[in-house]
Amino acid sequence: MKAAVIHAPGKISCDNVDDPKLEGPRDMILKVTSTAICGSDLHIYSGGIPQPRPMVLGHEFMGIVEEVGSEVKNLKRGDRVVVPFPIACGGCFFCGHDLPGHCENSNPENYGPEGGLLTEKGGALFGYTDLYGGYDGGQAQYVRVPYADYGPRIVPDNLTDEQVLFLTDIFPTGYTGIDWANLQGGETVVIFGAGPVGIMAAKSAWLRGAKRVINVDTVPYRLAKAEQAAKAETILWEGDGKNVIEQVRAMTEGRGADVCVEAVGFEPDRNLLDRLKTVVNMEKGSIKVLEACMSAVRRGGTVSVLGVYPTTYDNFPLGQFFDKGLILKGGQAPAHKHIDKLLQYVVDGKVQLDDIITHRLSLDEISHAYDIFKNKEEDCVKVVLDPWK
Repeated sequence: MKAAVIHAPGKISCDNVDDPKLEGPRDMILKVTSTAICGSDLHIYSGGIPQPRPMVLGHEFMGIVEEVGSEVKNLKRGDRVVVPFPIACGGCFFCGHDLPGHCENSNPENYGPEGGLLTEKGGALFGYTDLYGGYDGGQAQYVRVPYADYGPRIVPDNLTDEQVLFLTDIFPTGYTGIDWANLQGGETVVIFGAGPVGIMAAKSAWLRGAKRVINVDTVPYRLAKAEQAAKAETILWEGDGKNVIEQVRAMTEGRGADVCVEAVGFEPDRNLLDRLKTVVNMEKGSIKVLEACMSAVRRGGTVSVLGVYPTTYDNFPLGQFFDKGLILKGGQAPAHKHIDKLLQYVVDGKVQLDDIITHRLSLDEISHAYDIFKNKEEDCVKVVLDPWK
């Protein structure tokens, strides 16, 4: 079969690899009909999160059930399903507490309570390095899905792939950032990042009753997409980003936003000085966007961290966190917890997900797809791939 294989930082290609096979009674083999590139895939592509051996990437995918193991009773060959990005068993302590990203059974080689840099990680993710289980992902024609009796959801025949594909990750992730803040209605929500997750967070803020929704980004065309697809106000991050904090406070009677969502992660756009600081501090990437969130949010407000941060940072503004009395939440989104509710939003026409797609490409074009997404070329916001094109 054809699959997108990462070989080294910056080197991904469409290769011919062996078809996956059932390895356990709860497995499923899925024929992938649509898949996408996620912003967090770029951390592997850039080398920010290491992957020493070749691996099939991709955790946003859906398709048709090809084969199921003997213990999978809720699915059959021919069912059309969408698959949440965490690999979760459904029966452990954390799965029982709606925390599938912390599943105790899906990542046995590297799982542990510490949450370390190179070991004691959380549960497994599709196509997301050996640290997170070493499972091949879904940027391929076929993929093996463990615990298939727990994760995949059957989707209605009247909905297209593109209408539901983002239930895999970016819609549940964006929604989680808003859900963590426990919106009651009438809030001002500022989302740092106008990529796919940031725009989904904006859509989710409206669903949860926000009064005002603002996306921040360094790239004008991404802000234009947030205005068009999420009806958000926008602020262009300039220089060190102080202009953003000033504008947010000016828009909120000097207080700051009720909620700030960090949807960028540890590899934001950085100038030479930012990069030199990283070297001096012996840190990976930067927390500059998280710092901006903590300045832009009001006292007693919530900062939701959806962007990936894989390591420690000595300059974390703990004093500011304490003085402002902030609520800080972050981590992998519990996609299984929200997926049924979010699917119903799509069915009922309360939200549109496919309006962020800017590129539809074949799997053979995977190198180009990653390149334009990473480098923000061709006004690329979201790439959807057809493995059979």
